[in-house]
Amino acid sequence: MAAKSCQDGHPAEAFGWAARDQSGVLSPFKFSRRATGEKDVAIKVLFCGICHSDLHMIKNEWGISSYPVVPGHEIVGQVTGVGSKVEKFKVGDKVGVGYMVGSCQSCDSCHDNLENYCPETIVTSGGKYHDGATTYGGFSDIMVADEHYVIRIPENLPLDAGAPLLCAGITVYSPLKYYGLDKPGMHVGVVGLGGLGHVAVKFAKAMGIKVTVISTSPKKKQEALEHLGAHSFLVSRDPDQMQAAMGTMDGIIDTVSTMHPLFPLIGLLKTQGKLVLVGAPEKPLELPVFPLITGRKIVGGSSIGGIKETQEMIDFAAKNNITADVEVIPMDYVNTALERLSKSDVRYRFVIDIGNTLKI
Repeated sequence: MAAKSCQDGHPAEAFGWAARDQSGVLSPFKFSRRATGEKDVAIKVLFCGICHSDLHMIKNEWGISSYPVVPGHEIVGQVTGVGSKVEKFKVGDKVGVGYMVGSCQSCDSCHDNLENYCPETIVTSGGKYHDGATTYGGFSDIMVADEHYVIRIPENLPLDAGAPLLCAGITVYSPLKYYGLDKPGMHVGVVGLGGLGHVAVKFAKAMGIKVTVISTSPKKKQEALEHLGAHSFLVSRDPDQMQAAMGTMDGIIDTVSTMHPLFPLIGLLKTQGKLVLVGAPEKPLELPVFPLITGRKIVGGSSIGGIKETQEMIDFAAKNNITADVEVIPMDYVNTALERLSKSDVRYRFVIDIGNTLKI
């Protein structure tokens, strides 16, 4: 039974996998998507990354989920149809859809190409569209999206390894740019070497920045230095290592989404350094004010990026051969993948091969 009647402008039969309750277990799900409107692009989904926020949504860990939930917002595919007023895309183009599919288009944030900060941002999965319909994500065979929120994927960017850039990539690219941590010769720390952290290292290196990976796990050292090419590695639980690096960094991108102390990280910053949080711990972190005052340091945050900047990021990635390190999986492996993701057992991003393995 389709989730919404194929009346009311939702005639496009769709098929995907959805969570029905807080267990977060996904299973096959038939539903429908809206007709391709005059400014819409219809997309055959080929690959979709699995983000940690998908895990939060399917288990209602943020308290905002409305079931059924079809997750997925790192979506790449091929255009199969365009509305009569679409100007940017044509049938056959390779495209992507990230974390959002709508915004008000009239507020200051929207006017400044910061749709991600619009109070009426419509998220790709688990949101409410303008017509009141629930938004279903990319763990499905087709998508329909307003062309404004669709990203062009350059020909030389692999679709599977490029998919996670639509969330993980822009989440670290945007703060590097906005906080001025993109100047060659700067020294930037990256806290956490997961889905976000590993692409942060790649983007920072491509910008000509000296990168230090900061991790609780000494086991990540070889990976950080030899595989990802970071310049140095710090074990955050080693007081001697941390002390030796005090006051050496222009900025830090903190990707960790669990509880952790900020005081040692603030100590690593130079005077006027910037600690930027992009991970989202479920509980508030303790913020020591004294070192901020005495060093004129900043603790800031950042969330994905606007559509214009997301396109800029994808183009930069293609030019510099930046992709995520991915494990491509079939659709029917997704529940095992989600269990593994909850234990951080992935290097570094799962990507579902929707096009070849999603079967009704």
